[in-house]
Amino acid sequence: MKLCENGTVTSAIEVTNVTRHAIWILVHGREYMLDYKRFPWFSNATIKQVCNVTVSRTGTIRWPDLDVDLDVKRISEPDKFPLVQKSRKNQA
Repeated sequence: MKLCENGTVTSAIEVTNVTRHAIWILVHGREYMLDYKRFPWFSNATIKQVCNVTVSRTGTIRWPDLDVDLDVKRISEPDKFPLVQKSRKNQA
């Protein structure tokens, strides 16, 4: 019995690469890069934390270990959402 054709994505989301500058995720067959300058929550995260990711039916991508929720629109069009939460040490 064959479960799926070769090359068919069987999960809705997958972390495909992690570097010192960014992470790449594959969401419903489309790859996105999340650079740490625009998405700083991932810069000090462990591989385990980054890889623990889910996507809802509505398109919300959630990293429960990091308490980060992003939607695909924010990831695909980051210039439309320029505000980034400041870290606690930078807040006065």
